[in-house]
Amino acid sequence: MVPAALALALLLARPAPAAPAPAADRRVRPPAVAGQFYPDDAAKLRGAIDAYLASARPAEGGKPIAIVVPHASYLFSGQIAADAFAQAAGGDYDTVVILGPNHTDARFDGVGLYQGDGFRTPLGVAPIDTALAEALIKADPDVSWNNQVHRKEHSVEVQVPFVQRLFPAARILPVIVASQDPAVCARLGRALAGLLKDRRALIVASSDLSHYPKAADARKVDRETLEAIATLDGAALARELDNVRHRGVRDLVTGACGEAPILATIAAARALGADRARIVSYANAADSPAGDPDRVVGYGAVAIATGDAASEDGAGVDGRGGATAASAASGGTDGALTQADERALVSYARKTIEQYVRTGTAPLSRDVPAPLMTRRGVFVTIKEHGRLRGCVGRLVPDGPMHWLTGAMALRAAVDDPRFAPVRPKELDEIAIEVSLLTPLRRIADPAQIVPGRDGVVLVKNGKSAVFLPEIATDEGWTRDQLLDNLCLKAGLPAGAWRSGAMLAVFQSTVLRE
Repeated sequence: MVPAALALALLLARPAPAAPAPAADRRVRPPAVAGQFYPDDAAKLRGAIDAYLASARPAEGGKPIAIVVPHASYLFSGQIAADAFAQAAGGDYDTVVILGPNHTDARFDGVGLYQGDGFRTPLGVAPIDTALAEALIKADPDVSWNNQVHRKEHSVEVQVPFVQRLFPAARILPVIVASQDPAVCARLGRALAGLLKDRRALIVASSDLSHYPKAADARKVDRETLEAIATLDGAALARELDNVRHRGVRDLVTGACGEAPILATIAAARALGADRARIVSYANAADSPAGDPDRVVGYGAVAIATGDAASEDGAGVDGRGGATAASAASGGTDGALTQADERALVSYARKTIEQYVRTGTAPLSRDVPAPLMTRRGVFVTIKEHGRLRGCVGRLVPDGPMHWLTGAMALRAAVDDPRFAPVRPKELDEIAIEVSLLTPLRRIADPAQIVPGRDGVVLVKNGKSAVFLPEIATDEGWTRDQLLDNLCLKAGLPAGAWRSGAMLAVFQSTVLRE
């Protein structure tokens, strides 16, 4: 038997079949969010999907009937989407039904099919199963043709490149489920099941989870939502999401924007014999190096199957992997790191930079050893042939060390205002350093500063600057030269440190490749 990882690698190594040249009257939906939610360059898009699939949770328990998949920007949710699709990788599906919610047309409150021949992405045209679409129109009175609701909608479109990459021979059925009526969702599910029973079909429910609470609140709410999905009880899920809406969680707008697609998917999967669901993975936007822990969206992957094909025991919903959300929030500042921990930090910084520069996406901070969940200030420095190429950091940590390393690596590569963003051709030329900082300690006397040992922060007249400890060593500065140059960096005259300046020091441990 071929190992799952090898089978996936062989599958991805196969070139996708060339898309046929469109006929003059061909009705193909053009991409609406390429270049926004996912790369608009074919090579970058393939690279992004392949990078996420290479890091995906391994498939367990056989081929799923359905999966629940997020639909945000790949930068934030691409890894969780890959986790879901990886459960079906290698399946001989001939049809992939994609059920998405309606974000763009408030006037439509039904079930809308795209009447056309395909969906175009940078990877080519994914053909629509037009025969299935026409059969569904006849089978369910709630379903109608509606190209307008599909025109700008991203919830279906962002799934299509994964389908093209993993199932290049499959046809898609793009469906927008705008009605929140459980009876409409149930009828749609039953109609789909009747039409799919003799097909090799995968149903994809496209939905993000909680919208816009803080990361810690999102984890609690999303855990309960995912557990409700895993019961495969549509009524229980609807009750749970109603409870979420009335729970008073600060800044929470919804518990799942794709409630209707999920309800329809559960109904279809149950009618097709599914009796097991497994939570594959979870993260929220704060687990991305580009995320903000104060305002997140949650993302979950669920696999739905029959019999023993999916375990009831899920992977849990702590996107940070080896440590719980509680330990992440209360981590200390003095945990000792092993050499393996140190290598993991530098490796994550490198991977973040390379994946973003090549594909515009980034790896999640997950499966993290507990020591790397502690909170320490972090700077990431990029050098090219010994010369500074970027350096960004945070003195006061606002997240776990591992996540902060990725966040600062991303900013050092593309957001340092002193430099142009790192280009792909430079990736083999750069070297990366990660500096882990001790807490700041304010000092009253500049004579306490030891160049080479102490990093220094200066604040005066609303202006500030910081030097890492190694700067003085690299430049051969004395204490006075260090402070004079620190003033110049802050936009102050040399010598301004001598009166009225606030000074603080810290030390750092520098990790190098």
